[in-house]
Amino acid sequence: FKSPAEEIEFFRDIKPQILGQLIYYNKIFRIETVCPVKDGKMYQKFFTSQLGQLKQEFKEHIFSHFYRYYRSGRTDRDEEYFMRGKINYRDGLNSYVFEIDNQFSTYYDSKVARIMANELIYTYLITKINPEEHSSSLLNNHESTKDIFWTDSKNALIELIYALYASGVISHGKIGIRKITLVFQILFRVPLGDIHHSFHRMKDRATNRTLFLDQLKSSLEQYMDKEL
Repeated sequence: FKSPAEEIEFFRDIKPQILGQLIYYNKIFRIETVCPVKDGKMYQKFFTSQLGQLKQEFKEHIFSHFYRYYRSGRTDRDEEYFMRGKINYRDGLNSYVFEIDNQFSTYYDSKVARIMANELIYTYLITKINPEEHSSSLLNNHESTKDIFWTDSKNALIELIYALYASGVISHGKIGIRKITLVFQILFRVPLGDIHHSFHRMKDRATNRTLFLDQLKSSLEQYMDKEL
């Protein structure tokens, strides 16, 4: 790496995105291949049980200092968490720490990946349990949406989602940010990971905090001028 900032970005943002998706798809494969039936009460019970296991894992992590640090969008200890050779073995870490390659992991990059994967797994499970509530028939029909995909950055989509949520224009503002994100993830088939962390980073931008929305406004005005 050319600088500490580059190393931190890799282990905090880049690697966890890739590893998180690997964890997610591997988990989905394992769930799908052991599901006993395709529908009915046993089907619902199976996925409800899987959701319960995920919630239990969440409870085990929510009280950890690192979980609160990461979800709050803090960056003041990034050098400690996302640079190699900084592991403090006296912190009572999971024994997995002894199995990692210290040249390609800071230990905490894998924890971020797990957080991202669990967000996606949660979305998958609640959609399986109650698809009517969490996605429309159009979004479940992959054939009808196969040509629709997001071509800008994930941060741009998250900025749009938060703008819609903050303005209260969806369901009179009575729908949560998680459900709005779910719809966009299904529609564009793009995993967004930890949107709360991304949002906090947007808030800390040194210059334009609504970069994508400003680009949309400019593009629309240019299009209107052409139509005239």
